[in-house]
Amino acid sequence: MTTTTAAAVASTTRPDLSLTRLHLMRAGYVLMGVGLALVKWPLLPDAHSLPLYEGVTLCLLTAMSLLALLGLRYPVKLLPLLLFETAWKLLWLSLVALPRATSGGLDSATTEMVINCSLVVVIIAVTPWRYVWTQYVRTGGDRWRP
Repeated sequence: MTTTTAAAVASTTRPDLSLTRLHLMRAGYVLMGVGLALVKWPLLPDAHSLPLYEGVTLCLLTAMSLLALLGLRYPVKLLPLLLFETAWKLLWLSLVALPRATSGGLDSATTEMVINCSLVVVIIAVTPWRYVWTQYVRTGGDRWRP
């Protein structure tokens, strides 16, 4: 298949996103990538001395920051990263923060995490939800058998 034919097939099988939408997605990747780089990267030299799950979280979030920075170049290909960011933060807010808030058990650490996780509204705003619906829900998945 030639490059022209491949481009024609791609344009008929998936809707294109506007340049404005791609730039909005890039803004979300910048928020994630740079924010995590500023907060988490300085902690990497001492990762070996952290408690187990703090070290795991540090490494996971550092990897996410690297992928978010890659999303600047490939905003559509890295869209699952925006979906992951949205999913984990909404789950944490609804399953951990909300019950603690309703029972009056929000300590300062939890409150700080709520504030950090509330930035997910930016990620929700820049995610092309119609595209997500079309590509991940309505479109058939990859084949399972030869």
